[in-house]
Amino acid sequence: MSKHLFITLFAFFGISTAASAQSNLAQEIGVYAGPVTLQSDFGERSNFDTNVGNSGFGIGIMHFINFSAANNRESFFTEHFKVRSELAFSRTNLKHYGQWVERKPDGLFAQQLKNMHASSTTLGLGAQLEFSPFMKIHDFENTIGSFSPYGSVGFQVSYYSTKIGSHLGDITLPNVTPGKYLTPSDGRAHGFCSESGVVLSATAAIGVHYKLTTMSDLMFETRFQMYNSDWIDGLNPNKDIYKENKSNDWQVWFNFGYIYYLEF
Repeated sequence: MSKHLFITLFAFFGISTAASAQSNLAQEIGVYAGPVTLQSDFGERSNFDTNVGNSGFGIGIMHFINFSAANNRESFFTEHFKVRSELAFSRTNLKHYGQWVERKPDGLFAQQLKNMHASSTTLGLGAQLEFSPFMKIHDFENTIGSFSPYGSVGFQVSYYSTKIGSHLGDITLPNVTPGKYLTPSDGRAHGFCSESGVVLSATAAIGVHYKLTTMSDLMFETRFQMYNSDWIDGLNPNKDIYKENKSNDWQVWFNFGYIYYLEF
């Protein structure tokens, strides 16, 4: 874990250092935090209890490349776009929720589901292109109290670590775990796995900046993150047999942040 963290931090600060060498670019730094919900094979799809129960927390640091603040030659791109790089961490504890757990009377299958549990941790480095369609960046920076909605798209490279088990005992036993999760899947011995690895993800977000002071902003953002793996939560029933398992894991972030403008 420490090796992956060092490499990620080195890359992140390398991006920042490279950006600072460009004299016509301004920079901003920021932090954010908020709840995250992991949409996975734990729980019933589109179930309120699943969405709330399988929520965790996320934190991150941000670096913005601002093409407008230090540039007097206005263009549509410099006045409406920023490039954002970030280092993000999340952790979520997972359980099964929904009709298969709540059904009465609860038999062995329901008890097996109730007692399954997992934890998922991610550490990601990524970049986004942020677009503010309604207000020029110069106008926003010069108007304290203003709001500037934005949208963004990007990607992340993430290190993930997941651990899965059961309160009933050895999760590899058929009296502990439903057969659906004991079937081999995607090169693993079962449809579950405690493992670590590196994954890619696509991100898309909508949010709003609020101009707090001359040199600082507040932000709120909702971000969707789709992974290229279905093992982020530690569960992945065989897709050839269990057709309902059709989507990779994905995550929703609700970020509250503070941004500070750097002076040179």
